Amino acid sequence: ELGLVESVPYLDRPPSPLEFYREWVSPNKPCIIQNAISHWPALKKWTLTYLREVVGPKVVSVAVTPNGYADAVLQDRFVMPEERRMPFMDFLDIVEKKVTSPNVFYVQKQCSNLTEEFPELVCDVQPDIPWMSEALGKKPDAVNFWLGESAAVTSLHKDHYENLYCVISGEKHFLLHPPSDRPFIPYELYQPATYRVSEGGSFEIVDEKTVDKVPWIPLDPLNPNLEQYPGYAQAKPLQCTVKAGEMLYLPSLWFHHVQQSHGCIAVNYWYDMEYDLKYSYYQLLDCLTNAVKVL
Repeated sequence: ELGLVESVPYLDRPPSPLEFYREWVSPNKPCIIQNAISHWPALKKWTLTYLREVVGPKVVSVAVTPNGYADAVLQDRFVMPEERRMPFMDFLDIVEKKVTSPNVFYVQKQCSNLTEEFPELVCDVQPDIPWMSEALGKKPDAVNFWLGESAAVTSLHKDHYENLYCVISGEKHFLLHPPSDRPFIPYELYQPATYRVSEGGSFEIVDEKTVDKVPWIPLDPLNPNLEQYPGYAQAKPLQCTVKAGEMLYLPSLWFHHVQQSHGCIAVNYWYDMEYDLKYSYYQLLDCLTNAVKVL
């Protein structure tokens, strides 16, 4: 039954720790939870005006790309964004279209950027999700803050985390695949590279020569090339929209592709997964998929 659901169900309240672990974490099934963050001050306070006042001129990390795709395959490379350090208010000027730019800007640095770069905002949310921390017996490894333009897209990938994704304003659009779809999802090894701005102001792709090749998914699930990747026709994607005030539980090892409304603000909590039978199942499926390709 691992991941075999036809749609992402809704819960109208946050569950008890035991209920959540038994019904969702253990069977590795996603759900959207309503009324789990309704008490957060951020839901009312986090306007762009408020963020400008509280964070203001502070210099933060912003991912910048020419096309909105960071950490994605392009020109047979795994291309990472330019990580630009800039005043937060300058970033907001771009989001609010007070300043025009041909490039796409996204505050999306993970590594717990909410607590590391935006500690002024932590008091408006929570340092962890208590019922999740009790269910898993641990605190989150990272709490991340997301804010960006609608052109910023997260390419199809998976994470080794139990992910609670909370939308503060706007909405996020998720395309999901269960781990059982691994045989139909192509992986290749790519030379890692980074966008760099040339002296003329245009972007160039520069190889990271001291880094090992990166396994990544070259397929765009919104416009799949079925001639090149015919197996993907057998995959079973789920689509869901997470609106302001809602929380998505995205189980570990689920593939996800993410789009957003312009200026969408979100916070997510990454809890390290248990490397138990589910992980062994995925590793077996991955090995069998690669073995079949060799044959």
